[in-house]
Amino acid sequence: MNLLAFDTSTELMSVAVQRGVVSAGDTAAVGRIWQHSGVGGAHTSASLIPTIERLLAQAELQFSDLDAIVFGKGPGSFTGLRTACSVAQGLAFGANLKVLPVDTLLAVAEEARFQQASALPGWQVMALLDARMDEMYAAGYAYLHGQWQQVKDHCLIRPQDLVCAAGDALAGNVFAAYGARLVTPALPRIDAWPTATALLRLAPSLLAAGGAVAAEQALPLYIRDKVAKTTVERAAEKALG
Repeated sequence: MNLLAFDTSTELMSVAVQRGVVSAGDTAAVGRIWQHSGVGGAHTSASLIPTIERLLAQAELQFSDLDAIVFGKGPGSFTGLRTACSVAQGLAFGANLKVLPVDTLLAVAEEARFQQASALPGWQVMALLDARMDEMYAAGYAYLHGQWQQVKDHCLIRPQDLVCAAGDALAGNVFAAYGARLVTPALPRIDAWPTATALLRLAPSLLAAGGAVAAEQALPLYIRDKVAKTTVERAAEKALG
């Protein structure tokens, strides 16, 4: 399949283009991936589309050649998720393409699995992303018989409140900031991010399961809907204090 994938849910911007197997007479070239990983955050809105165009040019693909656009839907940075969603929708509308929104914490779990090539076929991962404001996004996944299953719902928690099963591995970008406060000293820790290449590895099974949607239905997943208190709420807290 020809796929474009990108994630801007963290301070990193990850983009990848996959060109599927191309037959030429009696020979076939193995599918290839072109990828970019760099600074995101405030730079994403200006650099995402030029990066996409550059990788498509390297892959000798047009938007009309794509089978779908894959993006990290969240949870993650509010601005980053809005950027990813709007770009995915705009490109999909223009090229009449389907969009595959993918759970960014699932992408973290997949990236950790890929890094641990010697891991057992069946294992569980607690995926964690820094949510700032002294909190983390978390969700649990099990990799069984070559497929991912979510075993713990998304949540927004403080580092010291994380509860894991004995056989879990921890994966994410939280260890530098919160590692000392995670009460899980015996569990393995894997630094992992929601990369575009992880999205590409997840895409075939998610597409086969009917995960693709029309452009207007490609929406971000917000776990923290509120990032600031109102003036009234701050005044009420002050009065109580």
